Amino acid sequence: MDGMQKHRILMVSDFFYPNFGGVENHIYYLCQCLLKLGHKVVVLTHSYGNRSGVRYMTGGLKVYYIPLRPFFNQSTFPVFYAPLPIIRTILIREKITIVHGHQTFSTLCHDTLLNSRIMGYKVVFTDHSLNGFGDLGSIHMNKVMQFTLADVSQAICVSHTSKENTVLRSGLRPEKVFVIPNAVDTSMFKPALERPSGPEVIIVVISRLVYRKGADLLVEIIPEVCQLCPNVRFIIGGDGPKRVRLEEMREKHSLQDRVDLLGAVPHARVRSVLISGHIFLNSSLTEAFCMAILEAASCGLLTVSTCVGGVPEVLPDDMIVLAKPDPGDMVHAIQKAISMLPKIDPQVMHNRMKELYNWHDVAKRTEIVYDRAMKCPDVDLMERLSRHLSCGALAGKIFCMVMIISYLLWHLLELWQPADDIEEVPDVFLSHKSDGEMLAKN
Repeated sequence: MDGMQKHRILMVSDFFYPNFGGVENHIYYLCQCLLKLGHKVVVLTHSYGNRSGVRYMTGGLKVYYIPLRPFFNQSTFPVFYAPLPIIRTILIREKITIVHGHQTFSTLCHDTLLNSRIMGYKVVFTDHSLNGFGDLGSIHMNKVMQFTLADVSQAICVSHTSKENTVLRSGLRPEKVFVIPNAVDTSMFKPALERPSGPEVIIVVISRLVYRKGADLLVEIIPEVCQLCPNVRFIIGGDGPKRVRLEEMREKHSLQDRVDLLGAVPHARVRSVLISGHIFLNSSLTEAFCMAILEAASCGLLTVSTCVGGVPEVLPDDMIVLAKPDPGDMVHAIQKAISMLPKIDPQVMHNRMKELYNWHDVAKRTEIVYDRAMKCPDVDLMERLSRHLSCGALAGKIFCMVMIISYLLWHLLELWQPADDIEEVPDVFLSHKSDGEMLAKN
């Protein structure tokens, strides 16, 4: 970092630990690597149960759990103006220079990015998912995206497919959107010392059992595979509203001894489930990237997946078998994967994953995006309002009104509690040599 600009970054999302998921892991590992590069990183999220206030994580990562409760699917209610005082205080206390929001469905992310732009901060947004265009919910979210990203400094997507989707939904200029894929902690996801032996082929599924993740597709695939391949057994980890359908399928076809339903699997136990199998099955109907595939490949499993979204960009052709999201095509892909198993060396696959994906590379590429964001010219309120006005004949006027009210509230806060009266937090930089060993091995 010598001679390079050091940034002071506020990561914002409704999705963070103790909740588990792809976005949560992405933010955590990215923060750890940015800290090792010498940047200051602070995380802002909503409270989880009794977990509120300020907490510290590995490597001195500081997390603000602000007193907002989740409203739906861990997202907070869109209050917009309510968190402005606490957001302003955190930005000033921590001397933040860049605000980095994550995930389309995080209302706290949208609120913080919009309020931060009003106060003149540079903002970066990372989109982790794909969204449609035809249903009412997608139309609403796309308009919200257009509102938020109309004045964003730079944006990041996790795949080229995701970039195309985000550009179409938000109206962002393509040159402002960078593609930086996810990564995997290869020190955590290692192959077993001995591969499961015997004639039995074990297919592992770890996923939320919901429609979007293709749980209905699994219900149709599993009985046919079990009929065609007597030596195949399924292990399914995950929970959700579609679990009932899987249980009914298991009872109907008398597959109790060939289909194990584990329920929700804690992230710490994911590796132990993965290394018990030979093939990882992903049946998602839409995916921007799919980190579960990276974790499975790092554990040495051959992957069979639906060819949707950004999945074809994730692994080389000899490490994954792709199929259309159709039961017949998926069954054929599983049979092909079984025939490929004798050629698969889990340790070789793991070593390739270490070279292909590591969090330090993600952090260095994100660093470039931050540098670009800091070079973006400052614009006045009228220029910002003109950008929002272009979001639609009616919506543009509503967005402008929202921003004007936010601007007035910010100036009222400046009068009520001037920035000079807010005490700044002293910087504390910890040694990351021991804390970052798992990341350094990637």
